[in-house]
Amino acid sequence: MPGEGEAVPVKCLATFGTTSMTLLFERTCRKNGISAKVVPVPRKLSASCGLACEFPCEAGDRVRELCAGKKIDVESFHEIGDGWT
Repeated sequence: MPGEGEAVPVKCLATFGTTSMTLLFERTCRKNGISAKVVPVPRKLSASCGLACEFPCEAGDRVRELCAGKKIDVESFHEIGDGWT
């Protein structure tokens, strides 16, 4: 639980090096009951064009397990608070 003055994550994002990994991540999450949505990578994370996948932060541990099991190559995970676009 965040301490006083700490931002609470609004959503979590996974970034990928390829579109195919992004789509595999989204499909795997959904098949396992985790809501996931492909979104553009926020400019604050990367100036390059790219795709990320948004998912509920509370599913983070399960998402990482699924990625390891399915060999989904995630570039990085991020917790995004208010004001990120």
